[in-house]
Amino acid sequence: MAYAATAAGFLPSMTAAPGVVALQRALLWLVGVSVAIVFIEPSPYELMTIAASIIFFATGLRLRLVFMQLLLLLFLVNIGYSISAASLMDKPEVTSWIATSWYMAFTVIFLAMVVSEDTTARLDMLRRGLIVGALIASLAGIAGYFSLIPGAHKLLTLYDRASGTFKDPNVLGAFLILPALFVLQSVVSDGFGKSMRSAIALGIMALAVLLAFSRAAWGGLALTSAFMLALMVLTSPSRAQRSRIIVTAVVAAIAVVMLIAVLLSFDSIGEMFKQRASFDQSYDEGRFGRFGRHILGAEMALDLPFGIGPLQFHRYFPEDTHNSYLNAFMSGGWISGICYPALVFITVIMGFRHIFVRVPWQRAYLAIFAAFLGTVGESFIIDTDHWRHFWMMLGAMWGMFAAAQRHRAGAAQVIMAPAQASWRLPACSSAPPSSPSAPRSPPASSCSPGS
Repeated sequence: MAYAATAAGFLPSMTAAPGVVALQRALLWLVGVSVAIVFIEPSPYELMTIAASIIFFATGLRLRLVFMQLLLLLFLVNIGYSISAASLMDKPEVTSWIATSWYMAFTVIFLAMVVSEDTTARLDMLRRGLIVGALIASLAGIAGYFSLIPGAHKLLTLYDRASGTFKDPNVLGAFLILPALFVLQSVVSDGFGKSMRSAIALGIMALAVLLAFSRAAWGGLALTSAFMLALMVLTSPSRAQRSRIIVTAVVAAIAVVMLIAVLLSFDSIGEMFKQRASFDQSYDEGRFGRFGRHILGAEMALDLPFGIGPLQFHRYFPEDTHNSYLNAFMSGGWISGICYPALVFITVIMGFRHIFVRVPWQRAYLAIFAAFLGTVGESFIIDTDHWRHFWMMLGAMWGMFAAAQRHRAGAAQVIMAPAQASWRLPACSSAPPSSPSAPRSPPASSCSPGS
């Protein structure tokens, strides 16, 4: 797809070679694909972001002052983790956890810097890569669940739930939400041919989310879809477009409900669905259940300014925290416990402020913000602090914030330019003839050619 080299697109450099720009965009596509494959360590995402960062920095990417607040919060969060883990560094799993946290912080800054320039084109390539990666992960999960690939059932499932190219079915379901929102946008707003292709992709992703049997992913996909579609209706420029979004969304919802009804008629799927859909889960109930641990952990956090260190919560309780904000307190003490929620909710507040900002990438922004907001909510009941796609969305959000500021500044300059030009025009006056009887001559202008 070709992109116009306009100011609205914020090209990284108007003198950049076309080959360099194409390479940068292709790397973002690969980053989007690779984030879907994390069942091996180090994951392809780590390798691709390292390669991409080297090439981007070598071709002119620079850190801007607008990201200092983001950089400071990320630094403080990880300083807290590192201080709390100082006495545990002899444990390889703790060392790996700390290294991963610092690297996730680096990816946030890197993606924010990247997305803040050439924003429209780079977001589109990242979107395309995420959709391809999501289809790969979805098809792998579906194939594993139905044993379509000999010998791959154990690799692609966990506890008879589709996990695909992820280690955990819950993470697969959560990851698929953003790509599903992207293709849903295409279904309700693009031409017939593209809309139908996107509908097929949406069906594949929705099936994978269902077979992951993640209650958070089920609810997250439904709520974020409704939220994003509502924002699309509110920000659509025409009544016809709003009507199409509403009608198409209703038709798509009916089709998804019918698909789920058919799938639930299979005994294995129906039984697992009933089991997972129940709110009466043993690991959620009781004093040491999920929510009981949240209360007890919060009480501990108030008495432990330096926390207990990463991956130590299970030494005190039967399971992990299953709450990212509580985990920040327990893993990094008060420093991380304060700065991590601050980072997340400052991003949320800024996200709401940018919903109605008219920018060329507004459609992508609405999908990313909706998915990010869903993950923020999910973080209250599950540990999301090392989810690659969560940090990717966080970085992309800050990059779009910076790009929106530049876009508005550029638009203001365009509006002011004609007024400034007219203000600088010389005021010319003509001298009247000395008397009515005097011969008429061309009026003398007070303007000189050099004025």
